[in-house]
Amino acid sequence: MLVVGTEAQTKFINKTTEGRDVAVLFGDGAGAAVLQANNNESGILSTHLHCEGKDLKSLWMKGPGSSSPDQINAVTNEQAKTYEPWMNGREVFKNAVARFPEVIQEALDHNNLSLEDVSLIIPHQANLRIMQSVAKRMGVEMDKLYSNIQKYGNTTAASIPIAMCEALEEGRIKDGDYIILAAFGAGYTWASAAIRW
Repeated sequence: MLVVGTEAQTKFINKTTEGRDVAVLFGDGAGAAVLQANNNESGILSTHLHCEGKDLKSLWMKGPGSSSPDQINAVTNEQAKTYEPWMNGREVFKNAVARFPEVIQEALDHNNLSLEDVSLIIPHQANLRIMQSVAKRMGVEMDKLYSNIQKYGNTTAASIPIAMCEALEEGRIKDGDYIILAAFGAGYTWASAAIRW
């Protein structure tokens, strides 16, 4: 099975000074992973998904979907705003810093693992300050969390597959390692996956 995450955010971001708070954060990207059955102990151990819909408009896009003809042909400022991502930065930061550790701990607890058992945590690459705050809250060094946001910005759905691929290429993930994937995103959704490589 092929799992793909891809985004082309910069096509529709407001690149004027009016949209600067959001425009500087995002990048385009694509990442994929091949999943297959095996006879050893490697695999996805568990997944954990949560949503807080009441906070939807703190991090959202009114009219998502980059393939919409209306989105491409938006002619007025008001039409274009329908397709731009919007966020309340302070609220997103506060919630992401709380939810990341919670969902990482949930994956650990579900699999009777400790942070010491985990070789690497690969978070969604939303913001370096969020990752630094998560590491501090969890009492781990930053090298326990993989980061490549400085290269690409926030590639949203593509960020974890890209980071996982780069971590593998750099030798940060080896056979038998436990890794945790974690994300926080639009609509106030957050999730984790525990994997034995």
